[in-house]
Amino acid sequence: MFQPLYIAATGLNSFEDEMVNITNNLANAKTVGFKRGRTEMESLFYLEKTFHKRLSDEMEKLEERPYAPIEFGTGVRIAATTKDFSQGTKEITNNPFDLSIQGDGFFQVRLPDGTIAFSRAGNFHVDNEGNMVDPNGRFLEPGILIPDRTTAVSIRQDGTVLVNIDNEIEQIEIGQITLGRFANSNGLRAIGQNLYVATPASGEPVIGIPNEEGFGYINQYSLESSNVDVITEMMKMVMVQRVFDTVSKAVQTYDGMLAALERIKQ
Repeated sequence: MFQPLYIAATGLNSFEDEMVNITNNLANAKTVGFKRGRTEMESLFYLEKTFHKRLSDEMEKLEERPYAPIEFGTGVRIAATTKDFSQGTKEITNNPFDLSIQGDGFFQVRLPDGTIAFSRAGNFHVDNEGNMVDPNGRFLEPGILIPDRTTAVSIRQDGTVLVNIDNEIEQIEIGQITLGRFANSNGLRAIGQNLYVATPASGEPVIGIPNEEGFGYINQYSLESSNVDVITEMMKMVMVQRVFDTVSKAVQTYDGMLAALERIKQ
């Protein structure tokens, strides 16, 4: 008797989760290197009822044959929340430690517990000891140490880091930025702060030199912006809200039917 209420509840819960995802996308529309999330829904198991009819004498001697099965859905659920790793637009800056990746690949940073995390956000800076770190102080992996008295830093598309010391014309190579990539980037687990960690679904990272063997190349003095399209997300928000309201009205209608049924019984 109360199955419609259960089905409506699954819909309301799913659309609430989708609204949370849309809101998170909009909130991060200006976050460097942010990748929009997408909710994927699927129907729950169906209940099946089969009815029979008796055919005429002209059709196989009154043999009983089934109709096509009548199926009743039991609701909906969120099957997965995936990331859209499509390229964001490039924003030009005047910071030599601002880097963006054009193409496939992730920067690598080392977490306090030694785990390697991956990020598309290249807004790095130098700490008081000369190490290249992300905004939260995590070391770039492999580590890059900027020498004292460095007056200029140049980072090539292949990740080679060169410096000029005391305004000398000759550049000195001090390190190499490498990138990681995955067979299935959608399998990465987001841990916040623009960071992802590998999972069995993503596979182990393949580490390589930028601009070689399918890896993207690095652009200095630029950042990759969020790939969130605000207009698209707002349209999705309106659609989800309308469907949510429609399901709510269905619950109210069914509640009215139950009330009418109770009055009839009396």
